[in-house]
Amino acid sequence: MRFEVDMGKTKLVLLKGDITVEAVEAIVNSANPELTPGGGVSGAIHRAGGPQVTDEAARIRRERGRLRTGEAVITTGGNLPAKWVIHTVGPVWHGGTKGEPELLAKAYRSCLALAVEKGIKTIAFPSISTGVYGYPVDQAAEIALRTVKSFLEGNPGILKEVRFVLFSDADFEAYRAAWKRIGAEG
Repeated sequence: MRFEVDMGKTKLVLLKGDITVEAVEAIVNSANPELTPGGGVSGAIHRAGGPQVTDEAARIRRERGRLRTGEAVITTGGNLPAKWVIHTVGPVWHGGTKGEPELLAKAYRSCLALAVEKGIKTIAFPSISTGVYGYPVDQAAEIALRTVKSFLEGNPGILKEVRFVLFSDADFEAYRAAWKRIGAEG
């Protein structure tokens, strides 16, 4: 399953797949504040990336402490096809009343800003916060896509490709439906 659209000089791609096999410069890890291997996307990235990813994340945690929600840091990709892993902490869902939408948007913006700072041109995102953190995927998809669209419109051509690599058919369909709503707005 794949859907793509050109946004000026940047290609926005939605696809169902495994983020750990994506041949992009950077993949995003939906991390926990400790930057330790967890379940879901985080565990898969740490396993596929090997000890280099885990060791570098541990070094960052020792130097700066826990990563706050919405912040992003970067490590090597280790054994991954991607050269870099950008780790960000998305919000835990509490019903939407604890600033979750703003924090989720901040996580995406932080990753995009770090990618630009490092000269990264291709990046792949998972669906941040929609696993164990419980964020409803339909709401998360709209926030993710609106945030990326706004960033790309404000920074035309700075990135060549932004991918959303979605684990399930349902997640893919939620993102495609969200894009249809957002894209129709112009």
